[in-house]
Amino acid sequence: MFPGRMTLSPPGPPSGPPEELQELAFIERPIRRSLKTAEEIDQLTVDEDLNDVERAVYLLSVGQEVQRASVISNLPSLVRQNPAETFRRVVPKVREVLNGAGAEIQLAAATSFLTILQDDIILIHTHTYSILKTVLLHLNHRDTVVSSAWLETLLSAINALPKETIKQEVLNPLLYQSQLSHSLQARLAACRILGKASCKFDSLIVKKELLPLARSLSRDTESEVRVCMCRQLESMARAIGVEDTRTELLPELLELAGDEESSVRLAAFDSIISLMEMMDGDDRLHLLVPLVMSACDASSQVDEGVMVSLSFQFGKLCSGLAGSLSEEQKRLLLQKFQVLCITGLPTEENQMDVGESTLIRCNCCYNLPAMVAFVDPAHFLCDIHPSFSGLCSDPEVSVRRSVAASFHQVVKLLESNVHVVHKELLLLLQDSALEVLDALMNHLDETLELVLSRGDNLILDNKLPELLSALLSAEQKVGSSLRWRLHEKLLHRYSCLSRLLPGELLHQTFSARIFIILTTNKVLPVQKEAARTFCTFLRYNRKQEQRQEMMERLIQDLAQGRSYWNRLRFLDVCEIATEIFSRKYFNKHFLIPALELVHDPVANVRYKLCQLLPRLRSSLRLPADKLLLQKLDFCVQKFLCREKDKDVVAMIRKFHKRHDWDLLDQKKEKEEMLLLEMEQLERQQSDGKLNSDKHMERKRRDSKTSLSSAKSMSVSSSTGSSSTGKETRKAKLSRSRSLSSQPTSSKPVNSDRPLKVKDLSGSSGLGKSTRDDSVRTAHFTLTTQSTSSMPVLIRSKTTSLLDQASLLEQREHRKSTLDHRTGNRDQRNHMMEHRTSSLEEREHRTSTLDHRDHRTSTLGQRSKTMERGSGMKDSQSRKLSMNRKSNSLQSE
Repeated sequence: MFPGRMTLSPPGPPSGPPEELQELAFIERPIRRSLKTAEEIDQLTVDEDLNDVERAVYLLSVGQEVQRASVISNLPSLVRQNPAETFRRVVPKVREVLNGAGAEIQLAAATSFLTILQDDIILIHTHTYSILKTVLLHLNHRDTVVSSAWLETLLSAINALPKETIKQEVLNPLLYQSQLSHSLQARLAACRILGKASCKFDSLIVKKELLPLARSLSRDTESEVRVCMCRQLESMARAIGVEDTRTELLPELLELAGDEESSVRLAAFDSIISLMEMMDGDDRLHLLVPLVMSACDASSQVDEGVMVSLSFQFGKLCSGLAGSLSEEQKRLLLQKFQVLCITGLPTEENQMDVGESTLIRCNCCYNLPAMVAFVDPAHFLCDIHPSFSGLCSDPEVSVRRSVAASFHQVVKLLESNVHVVHKELLLLLQDSALEVLDALMNHLDETLELVLSRGDNLILDNKLPELLSALLSAEQKVGSSLRWRLHEKLLHRYSCLSRLLPGELLHQTFSARIFIILTTNKVLPVQKEAARTFCTFLRYNRKQEQRQEMMERLIQDLAQGRSYWNRLRFLDVCEIATEIFSRKYFNKHFLIPALELVHDPVANVRYKLCQLLPRLRSSLRLPADKLLLQKLDFCVQKFLCREKDKDVVAMIRKFHKRHDWDLLDQKKEKEEMLLLEMEQLERQQSDGKLNSDKHMERKRRDSKTSLSSAKSMSVSSSTGSSSTGKETRKAKLSRSRSLSSQPTSSKPVNSDRPLKVKDLSGSSGLGKSTRDDSVRTAHFTLTTQSTSSMPVLIRSKTTSLLDQASLLEQREHRKSTLDHRTGNRDQRNHMMEHRTSSLEEREHRTSTLDHRDHRTSTLGQRSKTMERGSGMKDSQSRKLSMNRKSNSLQSE
């Protein structure tokens, strides 16, 4: 159908199936689904019901080699989980497996036991003893790697074992291993064990039992054994003390320092210098100084190993022997140091190995600070400066890197003479090797601070442009390379210039460059460090115009920049600015431009803003920042209402939820404060109630005393009234007798009485007390028309009682007024005291009213009683008059 698209292969002899068919045939071959057979899988399968210890025992018993190695490697974890069961069941199985095991399992066991001993997992010495038994069995393994691993485990076990166990199980076999009949490996192990065990015993045991064995090993026929034992003599010397070291070990070390093998001489030389602090002035003068001077003698043929060791220890030697050397010896040591600083350079006199000579010069760089202190900084220019300058321009990068690493220490020692190394500082800043700049940058801030603050101002003014130019060129060199970590470090060190340079000079030279790095560099850590340095320059700039200019550049080029990358960098600047600037400055200059990015069309910018919102929120303080808080809340609400990007929505919801949590936390805090206030109020109320109860009790006592006085007055009045009552009775009797002869004269009196009472009772518009008083008055007038003494007495008594009550009321009113004033004063001091005083005042008023009601009721009861008494007397007089009338009628 499609002849134009079909291409037929030309006929030819059959040459097998095409390549496509061969590939298909390969695909159709049966594929092995697993690398293990069914039997192997069954052998590797372990019952899941077994615990860790049981599984370890099972795998060590019937497992394969890889399973056993895995169990042994996991032995520290088993010891942490269950130490008792592990040492009871698993460790014996490990000991069985190690018999005849390969190097892999041996190394795994040695590493596991070493981890157990170093991590202090076990605390029982019996467990350490069981490990020791295993270690000693395999210490002399034929494989040197395995033997070294078991030796490290044994040395670690010595720290955890008691002295008796070490003496019986470790030191006693050393007597046989140190003999020449044993292997070299066993004798080397004996040397290290002696040095480690000497720290566990006192000086007497070390001197009597260990030191003879150390002497025999230091005189071994093999140089390796002598070197190893020579390096262990330092620890033994510290164990036996200063006096025994002088008499027992120093002669031995001096003998080894003259050994025929250079390695032995080097080990003895290092050990003697390490023991220099244990020597007194005589020993240093008669033993150490000749040894050092012989090593420094140019005419003597000293091997390269001793020269390397001497160059490394040279500063320590000069510092330690400064008080024991003469001026000539000091001059010789200084000359030897100058020779070491040029060792290996292309001259006719030096024909050493390049590696050894480079190492010697690097060691000289390491000892430069000690040599500056040795010769006195005042003589630095003539004694040390030529060598120092040569090392700064050394052809080897490693040497220049070493001198750059110690440059800040040399500057510290020079103090006011720091200007003499200005040229060398420029040389290192302009070095072509980035390794040299990396070493110099580690302490560049300290170096610049010392150089710019201690130097002579006149000299500094002439050299300052060169220094600034060198700093800028170093930054450009590092920035153009791929060493972005070095670039980040350099920018971090340059931030110290804000405190050292004038603001105008800093603004003209470095601010613009740092801003360019901030806007153009593509490495994020470098950009953030540039932002931090720029903010630091802005923070310490003293001119308002320059600060305003820098802020305008930040807002125009970053916050309002066309590239979203720049807008992201502005948010990074805001994050750093919260750490550098004050809260007030940040809110004034950075907050609103950051919040305006809520309208940014790029989701990444809005997402970054959402991430920054918690930090922006924490910079606000109410009520001063109320308007800014409203803008921030508006920004959040806009995100919640209009945002469509799911990541931004998730982030803003997270912030909103956190904000809700903050509000809830504030609510809880208010509730807790309210509960505390309520508790304090309850305490104050309880205290006030007690005080009020006491006050009420005092008032009751006062009222009882007043009532008792009133009763006494009433009793006296009643006695008077009883006497007057008898007189009134006699008058009534005489009057009734006189009236008995005139019967018609009593009717008007009887007819007028109910009318008067009716009129009084029918009067309206008066209070209850007024009606009672009127009724009482009418009653008194009706019952005592003939005599007025009785009602007058009652009125006088009543008025006296009322006067007393009024006086009491006035006193109580004064007291309440004083209490009220006291309450007002307390209200000014504290609201809670005002509430308590008001409660006390109310209770006091209530008690006063109760007292008034009680007194009024008492007076009412007395008046009613007196009325009843008068009424009974009137009825009796009437009956008497009636009887008399009846008697008179009967007589007639």
